[in-house]
Amino acid sequence: MEKIKARKKDVPFSKRVLKFFVLILISALAYGALVGPRLLNQQIQIVSVGEVASQEILAPYSVNFESRVYTDAARESAAAEVAPVYLPPDPNIARSQLEKLQNAIYYIATVRSDIHASEIQKIQDLQALPDLQLSEEEYISLLELTEQEWQAIGSEASRVLEIVLRESIRNNQLGTVRSNLPAYIDFAFRSEQAEIIISLVSPYIVPTSLFSEEQTQISRDQARAAVTPVTRQIMAGESLVRRGQIVTEADLEAMTTYGLSEPTDHASLLIKSGIIILIIDVLVIIFFQKNRGQSFAQFNSIILVAVFFLIFLGLARFLVMDRTILPYLFPIAALGLTISIIFTVDYGFFVSFILVVLTVFGHSRSTELILYFMLPTIAGILVVGKARRVSSFLAAGFVISLFSAAVVAAYRIGDGSTDFIGFMTLIGASFFNGLASGTLALLLQNIISSILDQPTALQLMDISRPDHPLLQQILTNSPGTYQHSLQVSNLAEQAADAIGADRLLVRVGTLYHDVGKSENPGFFIENQVQGKINSHDDSDHKVSAATIIKHVTDGVALAKKYRIPSRVIDFIKEHHGDGVARYQYNKALNEAEDPDSVDIKDFTYPGPAPQSKETALVMLADGTEARARANSPRTDEEIMALVTESIDSVKNSGQLDQTDLTLKDLQTIKQSFYNTLKQSYHPRIKYPEAKPAAKPLSAESESSS
Repeated sequence: MEKIKARKKDVPFSKRVLKFFVLILISALAYGALVGPRLLNQQIQIVSVGEVASQEILAPYSVNFESRVYTDAARESAAAEVAPVYLPPDPNIARSQLEKLQNAIYYIATVRSDIHASEIQKIQDLQALPDLQLSEEEYISLLELTEQEWQAIGSEASRVLEIVLRESIRNNQLGTVRSNLPAYIDFAFRSEQAEIIISLVSPYIVPTSLFSEEQTQISRDQARAAVTPVTRQIMAGESLVRRGQIVTEADLEAMTTYGLSEPTDHASLLIKSGIIILIIDVLVIIFFQKNRGQSFAQFNSIILVAVFFLIFLGLARFLVMDRTILPYLFPIAALGLTISIIFTVDYGFFVSFILVVLTVFGHSRSTELILYFMLPTIAGILVVGKARRVSSFLAAGFVISLFSAAVVAAYRIGDGSTDFIGFMTLIGASFFNGLASGTLALLLQNIISSILDQPTALQLMDISRPDHPLLQQILTNSPGTYQHSLQVSNLAEQAADAIGADRLLVRVGTLYHDVGKSENPGFFIENQVQGKINSHDDSDHKVSAATIIKHVTDGVALAKKYRIPSRVIDFIKEHHGDGVARYQYNKALNEAEDPDSVDIKDFTYPGPAPQSKETALVMLADGTEARARANSPRTDEEIMALVTESIDSVKNSGQLDQTDLTLKDLQTIKQSFYNTLKQSYHPRIKYPEAKPAAKPLSAESESSS
């Protein structure tokens, strides 16, 4: 369909070159996200036990194999359970230790009987005995014993040691035996004498049953030989090693079984990734060529979407996809929801498809994950629509959860690699995914719309509420203008539906398009009292025109004061375009002695001319509604003639040259305006007046009637 005129020049060559370089840059970063995780993991390839795993590695398929590591561990466990083998008690050890004790007793007796040594000298001599470890008080007590007491203590010490050493004593039993010495001492000895006996005997208690390393090793070898080889079973999708985990021999053995400990074929990886990126680039070029006029094809929109696309892709490839549960938690649908809300549903589907394909590329469960990511995203986009309410995000999140859980059930029920706990974990992850996707989309659409200064449906719904302060100002100061805006909105909305324009944006833009009139309401005819119409004939036409034109700049100032989105401010700027205040201009020409002295610029609106279908619709509806109010058409022919004249006047003035409107669109708009006005200006039946009754009805007849 041909355009009204060549509305815009072709995209400058410099911008096309810039977009091409942006595509190359984005493709390079996406390529890095595809190959980066593999290459980085190869740079720190796990080659030995004890290193820290850089990523989680999943088993690509199920396998049973004889595990050397598990078998060796079982054999070592069996060998460890074999008790140490000890030789029978050796009597020679007991005799040797008893002889040493008797020599020590004889030495102590000699020191005690030395009449020439002082007590200090005797203590020093006793301290020279290596096996005797007593305190100074005990040495003094030992020297103060009578000869009879000493003889009894010496005999008792020899008897106790002989009894103890007759038993089998092992290395690990020495402490127990020594702690039990008081039980062997005759109760006739006082406690301090018993302590001396224990001090004399303890140093000479040694193992009498020696450990046999040879016999123990033979027993352990026999236990190892009795263990049968251990078979290890690994299911598909099972984690072989987790990120951050120290690699064990069993982990390395499992990876070796799958060949995962071998270096990846870098050439194959680079070539395959390059091919998939090239295919995606071709699809992107075709898509944007077919949608050149869309808002998402603008340079700043492309850059912003690309940034968020790369963030999602980078997070998925570097942090998520090599895990077991994280892929099922990752809210990848949030980006598609956001793009479909701010731009178009087609664009949301397209970006989601590319993101999902690149995210799961090369993954072991790619088929399952493609469906897990894509189907819920499609369902969520269809449910959320333009998200005019917060509940739309909740509904979309719930639907995403249901579809995600359904895909998990389809792939995991009956799958031998997933037990009940694992299945329920994935179902729980699916519901979290939906909730997170809806919530994140609500956040992202605010961020992106704020950066692009492109209002979302939620924002438009909020500022279209009658209790908005600026709408209240219009309603209070200029009620006639408010009613005019509602009538224009009715016309424009119906036409927007008919040509596929943004109906909500048109409605909100129409409500605010004449907001500047609230600053000087009495100057505009719709706010003047009927019967007291001021046509401004008595005022200077230049001043009158300036006052009328000023409602555009006043409206822009008010809208900025109340932080109305710039997309809505466009309606204020463009609803008169760069047209002329024709009534005042013609009056000025007629009354001027020299028509050339009248400067048309003094009567021209600041513009610009409408740049979109939506603002053009408001311009057409505004002019049509004003003509209809002035002429009050009665017949269908008058209504059609009025609509045709209004639209042709705007078209012929060149105000529509920079819009996307086609001749077919204008014909559709004309028919829509006609249908709407026909309902408003149809001829009304004049009700007959009742004739007065000849005489009043009686109460009885009135009751009967």
